[in-house]
Amino acid sequence: MLDITKKLEEEIKLLEHELTTELPAEIKKAVALGDLSENAEYHSAKQRQEFVNARLGQLKKRMGELSLVNLTNIPADRVGFGSTIVVFDNTKGEEITYRLVTSEESDVTKGLISTTSPIGKALVGKKVGDETTVVTPNGKRELEILKLTTIHDEA
Repeated sequence: MLDITKKLEEEIKLLEHELTTELPAEIKKAVALGDLSENAEYHSAKQRQEFVNARLGQLKKRMGELSLVNLTNIPADRVGFGSTIVVFDNTKGEEITYRLVTSEESDVTKGLISTTSPIGKALVGKKVGDETTVVTPNGKRELEILKLTTIHDEA
């Protein structure tokens, strides 16, 4: 969780610098070129400014949401945020390891899945021995939880 907040803080810092330093300079330079109605540099800089403002708003909102996460509310014996789960996929006939992370950190190729993904939602609240059926874009999958390591076990 610290990694994701650090990444968000870095992106916020970069965007704030762009918004307060780089974009005003670009806009000032474009204004100096004259007629704004046909000034592509001016319109491009203003569009970028709108995008940066919107992205900053999203990032700050997400930082606020992440600051509200209380790790003591995550169960110690069931799947939750930060858990590493070994499942047997009855549909594929193989063992797969997943780790439940935030949506910003998710990377299916590394086994990092979001708690809001179909598989993540199906696993949250389950314990070792539980089975669940997940409907994914690739079809139904039957998963059995073989092993669970929660965020508390790793602490």
